[in-house]
Amino acid sequence: MESPEGGGGGPAARGPEGQPAPEARVHFRVARFIMEAGVKLGMRSIPIATACTIYHKFFCETNLDAYDPYLIAMSSIYLAGKVEEQHLRTRDIINVSNRYFNPSGEPLELDSRFWELRDSIVQCELLMLRVLRFQVSFQHPHKYLLHYLVSLKNWLNRHSWQRTPVAVTAWALLRDSYHGGLCLRFQAQHIAVAVLYLALQVYGVEVPAEVEAEKPWWQVFSDNLTKPIIDNIVSDLIQIYTMDTEIP
Repeated sequence: MESPEGGGGGPAARGPEGQPAPEARVHFRVARFIMEAGVKLGMRSIPIATACTIYHKFFCETNLDAYDPYLIAMSSIYLAGKVEEQHLRTRDIINVSNRYFNPSGEPLELDSRFWELRDSIVQCELLMLRVLRFQVSFQHPHKYLLHYLVSLKNWLNRHSWQRTPVAVTAWALLRDSYHGGLCLRFQAQHIAVAVLYLALQVYGVEVPAEVEAEKPWWQVFSDNLTKPIIDNIVSDLIQIYTMDTEIP
C-alpha cells in the first residue's frame, strides 16, 4: 500500500472551499481519457484499471507541472498493455488519442510529428518505470468483487437479486473509482466490499439475517475491514461523482 487507508489527499483532494483541487480536476479528466481510449483500443477492464493506477501512482511521485499528463496517460496505456499481456501498438494509441482530441480531424500522417510523438511515448514509458521503481503490477479489486457477488447472490432470495441491478451497479462503481486515487489508498478487498456495500444501499437491499449475525456481512468477506474504512471509500466515490457533475 502506498499510504495508510484513507490517509492523504491524493488525486481526489479538494480545495479549501470544498471544490475539487485544480490537480484533482486534471487527473479526473485524464483518467476519463484513459478509460475512453482504452475502450476504443479494445482493452479489457484489468488493463484499463492498471493504466489508471500507473498514471495516478506516477503523479503521487512527481509534480503535475513537470509533465504533460496526457503524454503520461498514453504511456500508461502502452505500459499497462505490456504488464497485463494485452500488447498495443503505439500507432493505434496515437490514432485513438488524436481522434479523441480531434473528433472531426484526419488520422495523423506518418510524418516527423508522428514519429516524435511515438518516440515521446516510448521514452516516457522508460521514465515512468524508473520513477515507479519498476513496481507496475497491482492487485485489483475485480477478482474479489466477482467472488463477493457470487456469494451474495446465494445469500439473497432470487426475487431481490433479479429485480435490482446490484451487480451492474457495483461493477460501474468500481470502474468509476479509477477516476481518483482510491486504488492507491485502499486495499483491493476493501474497495470491492465498499462498492458492493454502496450498491446495496442505493437499492435498499438488505442482506438476510444481518441483525442476528455475529458480525456484519461485509466483515465476513474481509476480517480487517471496519465501518470507518467503508465510509471513507464511499465518501471518496461520492466526491468523484460530484466532480463529474462539476467538470464538463
